[in-house]
Amino acid sequence: MPGRAVSRFFVPLPLSAPPPHGGSASLADPALDGPAPVRNRRDAGVRHAQCMALAHGTKDPHDIMVDYNLIADLSLDLSDLESALGQSSMASVLERGEVSKFETNSILKGKVVGISGDYVIVDVGLKSEGQIQKAEFEESGGVSIGDTVEVLLESLEDAEGSVVLSKRKADRIRGWEQILVTRKEGDVVEGKVLRKIKGGLLVDIGVPVFLPASQVDVRRPGDVGDWVGRMMRALILKIDTERRNIVISRRKLIEDEREEAKKRLMGELVEGSIVRGTVTNIADFGAFVDLGGLDGLLHITDMSWGRVGHPSEVVKPGQEIEVKVLNIDREREKIALGLKQKETSPWEEIEKKYPVGARVRGTVVNLMSYGAFVRLEDGIEGLVHVSEMSWTRRINHPSEVVNVNQEIDVVVLDFNKDKLEISLGMKQTEVNPWELVGERYPLGTVIEGKVRNLANYGAFIEIEPGIDGLLHVSDMSWTKKVAHPNEVLKKGDSVKCVVIEVDQEKQRVGLGVKQLSEDPWVEAIPSAYRPGMIVTGKITKITNFGVFVELEDGLEGLLHISELADHKVENPQDVVKSGQEVEVKILRVDTDDRKIGLSLKRAQWGASPTPESSNPADMAAFVAPKRAKAPTKGGMDDHGALGTDKIKLD
Repeated sequence: MPGRAVSRFFVPLPLSAPPPHGGSASLADPALDGPAPVRNRRDAGVRHAQCMALAHGTKDPHDIMVDYNLIADLSLDLSDLESALGQSSMASVLERGEVSKFETNSILKGKVVGISGDYVIVDVGLKSEGQIQKAEFEESGGVSIGDTVEVLLESLEDAEGSVVLSKRKADRIRGWEQILVTRKEGDVVEGKVLRKIKGGLLVDIGVPVFLPASQVDVRRPGDVGDWVGRMMRALILKIDTERRNIVISRRKLIEDEREEAKKRLMGELVEGSIVRGTVTNIADFGAFVDLGGLDGLLHITDMSWGRVGHPSEVVKPGQEIEVKVLNIDREREKIALGLKQKETSPWEEIEKKYPVGARVRGTVVNLMSYGAFVRLEDGIEGLVHVSEMSWTRRINHPSEVVNVNQEIDVVVLDFNKDKLEISLGMKQTEVNPWELVGERYPLGTVIEGKVRNLANYGAFIEIEPGIDGLLHVSDMSWTKKVAHPNEVLKKGDSVKCVVIEVDQEKQRVGLGVKQLSEDPWVEAIPSAYRPGMIVTGKITKITNFGVFVELEDGLEGLLHISELADHKVENPQDVVKSGQEVEVKILRVDTDDRKIGLSLKRAQWGASPTPESSNPADMAAFVAPKRAKAPTKGGMDDHGALGTDKIKLD
């Protein structure tokens, strides 16, 4: 608060009172140029001033402060008093400007005459001293009695008639004047953060200035209040002389300095050099390191030769580290850094330590859907693919075989030194049972096994634990066309098969059921079904191109649409129905394609035209066709015919 003035009130001395300094004085004292009668209040005021001068050890009333209040109270003429005291007129004083310096809001020089409690008493030459709070002097380093200080005259007289002074405001005005003279926008200043205010901080750089929260740092801090009491450097963004406002920015200063440092750094950095930096930020893929003006990326894969789950396992924000410059992209201003490259790579002599075929022991460190990673030593890990875990088992996930932290034996299958990759195998530590399959199950071997699984194309039969053979649908029957294996087999059935193929390289064994019996298309069917014969069959299927006729169980022939009637048939169902029994004539038997061609209209003719062939047997067949009884019992009856697969005709 503004200082209060200590007023000086002069009390007229009684005529008989002794002088304060121990002498004797009266209104008729000879030292005052002889006795002078006191006739009125004017004379009393004059005599009072003279007595006060004598009481203070001087004969010159000019050396003491005049109590103008008393003069006014006594209704004295100021000019008479000045004349009596030997002083010059007030007009001449005003002309010399000796009073104008006491205008309000002007800065005065004063002298510290005392310190009382929390107040400092300052004499600026007015009717009273001003009292200023001691706290206003602490900002400038304290105060002592006798110090000359500058203060702002806020008011010549307050409600109590006291002078109001301020040291703080005077300092701010002087500081503002100094700023305008010595500083401009863009200059760098340094100051102490005073306190947190709405929207930012108040910083003292000689005068209080505003630092917006957004300009405190390049990354907005959590609480700008943490800066209170700290010194900081900043850049002057704006000076408003009319409002006496200054806005500063620490962020702009940092950005400018970083830009300069970046240019210098890009000119000095070389790939392969070792530099120091500070970790500024950590992400899942790596850490950013401030090299002094430019951030470089330390990727997680370049932190250690060993496995790193997260960058925070290796570095922390604010940590100073030494890194190696791996790559510099000057156009994009990007720098790739490495930490592990400071050390010798364990892959340098990998071919000597882990040659192909070597059996080594390692620890499972990670499981993926496609395989398990095995650590052979710090910085060296290999992959065991699921296909390399077992010779016989089909592994869907590595967890079916191994667990993390489990120690296992593996064999080195291959390595890529450039890509830092090693392929490992678990099954190679055991004898490959497929190498013995060819010896144990040669072609033609009859085995009996259980159906383990069914697929659209066949059934998997377990030959022995871990070894399955494939029974394809085409190898299930000579005479029956099997669309899906579940028409013949079901899971868990025991079935007898013959080995028809062994492929050790592809690890496959082919099995067959129909091969257990003779192929009827070789002899039995051609013998039982000869061209020209008329046989009875049952219509099983009608298509847009013809009709399939079942001649016996599992054996069908095709009755083409052109052979249904003498006239043109648009729809076979106009002539025959499914399930209808018909007499048909055998036109041809194709043993290569396993097809039998039939004709309905020729069977109905009763007598056939002469065939193109001149063979007497063919002539007899067409002239006097025989109605043959259809073979039964799968072709194993008296006529010796065998069944065949369902027939497809072009």
